Order: sequence, then structure tokens, then C-alpha cells
Amino acid sequence: MLSPSTAAIDKGWKLGSYAREGVKNLWLVEPSIRTLEVFRLENGNWSMLGTHEGEVTVNAEPFEVLTLDLGRLWRR
Repeated sequence: MLSPSTAAIDKGWKLGSYAREGVKNLWLVEPSIRTLEVFRLENGNWSMLGTHEGEVTVNAEPFEVLTLDLGRLWRR
């Protein structure tokens, strides 16, 4: 989950660190704008597989067999 106070670090330095360590998949969840961004590491670089927003259901890599209801994440 990204917070406004750490979003720049999470999208910058941390992404590079995760790539160097070989993390294969990454999700960036931004509750303030209700988005889920899905990435896969390919040849040392992040490829965006998709951006999902709003109150949709998602089957996102690497957990495609699970259905995630994004609307539940945004509810308080």
C-alpha cells in the first residue's frame, strides 16, 4: 500500500531494490486514487502488466487463480 508520505520512495528506490534482489512480481496499491498496478520483472526491468481501478474484480499475476474484489480494499 502506498501512502502519500512514502510514494516517491516506494516507486523509486524500493522498485530498484526489489529488481536487484530478483523479486519477480510487484503490486502497487494506491488507496487514495483507488488503483492497483501490477508489474512483472523481465530481464532486470519492471514491465507493467496492467492498471486496475475502482470497484472491479481482478485476477492478477502471480495469483491469477484468486479473484480480488478491489472495492473491499477501498471501503473503510
